[in-house]
Amino acid sequence: MILVTNDDGIIAPGIRALVEVAAKFDEVIVVAPDSPQSGQGHAITLNQPLKLRKVALFEGIDAYECSGTPVDCVKLAKNVLCKNKTIDLCLSGINHGANSSVNIIYSGTMSAAMEASIEKIPSIGFSLLDFSFDADFTGAKYWAEKLISAVFRKEMPGCNLLNVNIPSCSPEEIQGIKVCRQAEGTWVEEFQEGVDPRGETYYWLTGRFVSHESPESIDNDIWALSQKYVSVVPSGHDLTFYPAIPKFKHLENLH
Repeated sequence: MILVTNDDGIIAPGIRALVEVAAKFDEVIVVAPDSPQSGQGHAITLNQPLKLRKVALFEGIDAYECSGTPVDCVKLAKNVLCKNKTIDLCLSGINHGANSSVNIIYSGTMSAAMEASIEKIPSIGFSLLDFSFDADFTGAKYWAEKLISAVFRKEMPGCNLLNVNIPSCSPEEIQGIKVCRQAEGTWVEEFQEGVDPRGETYYWLTGRFVSHESPESIDNDIWALSQKYVSVVPSGHDLTFYPAIPKFKHLENLH
């Protein structure tokens, strides 16, 4: 069985494109948020009950909208809806917009896939570099099918989570796949200040992404996407910065 989820909401065109591809491989179950949850990261719902509602959005496929976050969707799928079944693969997306570089930290799309990977389920998060609701998913569907075929019910050596970003261009322009690392970068954030009708001040987050990679660096996802390659970044949930461990060993002498 393949679990399909996302963070753009169950009615987003991106998830429909991914369901169409996934259905070529196995039985599919869809569990996705009932409203957009972009930027939720690995948030879970603790202060209110979660609700699931079966919806008839995908012909011949069981689908449920969830009142919670993308991670909630995965947890409910595994522990409630598929409690007595085996989920062989989790697919998240296809996200409207990039999840390359540091964006993986904020991404609900990738956090859903990461939650499944924590549960030992092989997982892939797919993102298309086009924020438009009417984005063309033709190329994304083609490469999603290629990648799913390569890993479905096969060993994923070294990790069980892939972060896949697809450039926004015609399928003919895509140069192929680059397996690479996550690029270094940050968001330069600004808050637009305003006053609501009640006279209370509010702040609206805006910003721009800044890459910290040198122009000569050609082993990262930002470079791959700029050259019209599909970027594939093997990812994980271990946030340990291993090179720093020896440098902090002196702290063990503190008493």
